[in-house]
Amino acid sequence: MPREGEVERPRRLHRTDWMALLSGVLFVVLGILIVTRAIRDPLVLIGVMVLGLAFAGLVAIVARAVRGK
Repeated sequence: MPREGEVERPRRLHRTDWMALLSGVLFVVLGILIVTRAIRDPLVLIGVMVLGLAFAGLVAIVARAVRGK
């Protein structure tokens, strides 16, 4: 609601950055798995991280292609 003398501007919405969102979720989940000692082997950790980042990148590329950028 604009104040007196102000012009109401339309709300600007930003598009979801899928790469950042999925990468953040990946690192939070990996952090939880490390703290709870569900993953003990560093090789498994690196493999899961690389696969998760590859998946996030693929989703980001598909989302950009669908948007038409």
